Amino acid sequence: MSNASPGTSDTSADIATELKAEARRIGFDLVGIAPAVTPPGHRSFLDWLDRRYDGEMAYLRRREEAYSHPRHVLDVVRSVVMLGVNYCGGDEDPPVDGVPGRVARYARAERDYHDVLRERLRLLGDWLHDRVPGCRTRGVVDTAPLLERDFARLAGLGWFGKNTMLINKWIGSWTFLAGLLTDVELEPDARHEASHCGTCTLCLEACPTDAFSEPHVLDASRCISYFTIELRDQLPPEDLRAGVGDWLFGCDVCQDVCPWNRKAPTTSDPGFRPRPGAGVLDAIELLSLDESAFRERFRGTPMMRPGRAGILRNACLVLGNSGDPSAVPSLQKSLDDPEPLVRDAAAWALGRIAARGEPLV
Repeated sequence: MSNASPGTSDTSADIATELKAEARRIGFDLVGIAPAVTPPGHRSFLDWLDRRYDGEMAYLRRREEAYSHPRHVLDVVRSVVMLGVNYCGGDEDPPVDGVPGRVARYARAERDYHDVLRERLRLLGDWLHDRVPGCRTRGVVDTAPLLERDFARLAGLGWFGKNTMLINKWIGSWTFLAGLLTDVELEPDARHEASHCGTCTLCLEACPTDAFSEPHVLDASRCISYFTIELRDQLPPEDLRAGVGDWLFGCDVCQDVCPWNRKAPTTSDPGFRPRPGAGVLDAIELLSLDESAFRERFRGTPMMRPGRAGILRNACLVLGNSGDPSAVPSLQKSLDDPEPLVRDAAAWALGRIAARGEPLV
């Protein structure tokens, strides 16, 4: 076997074995190594873009060529170390006093997962630099143009479920993925070839907005997570707003019904344990937050991504779908909110409550 890099007698297998042990010591639950190649799903990704399933996420289309090979992330890359962390935190939250709005599991921790994983990637990168002096590395956490799922499958970490999520036999799909790209040639792992979904279609059938055009294909422009996080400056299409239900941020429906997730262990990782009360928030109370209060409450968490206007829009959708007349006073105040998006969402919610015959005064 060839050396890992010039100037060292260690084989790529030696260093790969040690790197995997270090990754687990640092706190990664899964680790595998893939070669730096064009990802097998790149053609499917381009087809997905052609079908406009990316919605308003224009950044994907702007960088479509960069997804063709990891050299666009690190020009000298030879290996892609794929890593996974279990974030399943259970459902311990008590009921709220007002109208409940649910938050996806991945966003319930004290800190934004990007920050936690980047810190661990830096530690792993530092270890590799010490082990192979002069090497180059770059860590990525779902913001660089890298098809992480493809490389995770190439690295043997799991298969693609019909809901498009990477599924691992031991921790299901409650998994954050991260990658460490390097110019060190490491012995790759065997690709995960099999799929273990069988004839199950629970995830496809459970989606409230019919976001799956077919198995393994997600129309993100119909997805609740897209509506509540990525969609900016507008409401979801009117015929899909009811499907948002009580989801305030993200959505776990297609993962909640997956049989593989019934076996997933609850995380003991201190970096991803959920904040008390973070899984269910009072949608009425959120409407009282001004910009300063919003930032104070959610700074450093994924909830900052859609910003105050996005979260308050989502709260209005939850309130409208609830039909709860106790939300009317707060919604009426929101008709004067400085953000047009919030005003529009409040007006829709009031109309929905009124359509159910509930009094607005």
